[in-house]
Amino acid sequence: MSIFCIALPMGGMRRRDITTFININKPKQKQLQDLVMSFVLRFTYEVAPVFTLMEAVVLERMRHIVGWKDGDGIFSPGGAISNLYGVLTARHYACPDIKQKGLLGKKQLVLFTSEQSHFSILRAASILGIGTDNLVKISCDHRGKMKVAELEEKIIAAKIGGKLPFFVNATCGTTILGAFDPVNDIADVCERHKVWLHVDGAWGGSVLMSKKHRHLLNGIERANSLTWNPHKLLGVPLQCSAFLLREKGIMQQSNEMHADYLFQKDKNYEVIYDTGDKTIQCGRHNDIFKFWLMWRAKGEKGFEAHINRMFELGNYLRELIRKREGFKMYKRLLLVCSVENSRNGRRREKEKRIASSYQVHQSYDDGERISYEIFVIEIELIVKCS
Repeated sequence: MSIFCIALPMGGMRRRDITTFININKPKQKQLQDLVMSFVLRFTYEVAPVFTLMEAVVLERMRHIVGWKDGDGIFSPGGAISNLYGVLTARHYACPDIKQKGLLGKKQLVLFTSEQSHFSILRAASILGIGTDNLVKISCDHRGKMKVAELEEKIIAAKIGGKLPFFVNATCGTTILGAFDPVNDIADVCERHKVWLHVDGAWGGSVLMSKKHRHLLNGIERANSLTWNPHKLLGVPLQCSAFLLREKGIMQQSNEMHADYLFQKDKNYEVIYDTGDKTIQCGRHNDIFKFWLMWRAKGEKGFEAHINRMFELGNYLRELIRKREGFKMYKRLLLVCSVENSRNGRRREKEKRIASSYQVHQSYDDGERISYEIFVIEIELIVKCS
């Protein structure tokens, strides 16, 4: 199977054809795809040496793009699991004996994230026994960015209360506003208080591929860990999520169980390529092959052009909306339908029906409270609503 996969990029099939094969949905072709991919569930090097090396090379390059000379990482089943790895690794870094002795008798661990962050951080607090009540949500400014001064105040308050702040999550690309938290400023706070800094860049991490726009993640190299989902902005077929670490070894320490019937230390190759003992899973789906193929086909210049084009299209759509009667841009980030401008009840009801699926209420520093309906829909429906 490994020989077959090495030959594919160099044989008669074009790389684009192979990438298309990996993303097919027709039932009969899907069965063939599943058959091919099922051979590459792996946890040791000898099970799938080619894909293990592919993963190692791609992860190394991703860390280099972040700005790390060394480190570690793994491909996981989505950003929620990558964020779980972030909290788990940070917990081990702060209290390594929890792995053997549990949480009983320890200082209460506390973690921090913005009110605009992904729910997977809250879920991680639940799964890891920290408790959702011990996740402190930091408020955001009018653009959806975490308020750093409040973060430091809450960390200090937790310390005074006898608790142990151990983890801060900065979000680069929030779900609703697409906001990028100020990583550099947050890193300053984390370094002062010796707290692990994780960046959830599941959505926005791919902006690192663009020299023009990577400033949105300034300071990312100071983070301890990063979630980066190529299946989002880069368009890699689902699923493809990377968890990256600045420090080598800590992920292995936090997860290894020394199952000697699988992970022997006297093999005839470097056992660092046996990834099964440093992950939550044992066997894993082959998520690297499609990303490696796409990287080979497009190159980093192709990825950069892709990201730049997405920003251009976003700016183009923003200008269209700005100039269109019956619409307004709110805080430059949200598309809002001005229902109050409707001249007859029928039109008002039509707008309400289209946009009612997503209601948002938000308060801002100046005391203004806005209630509006957001719709992220096709331009065809946007035109109908005007």
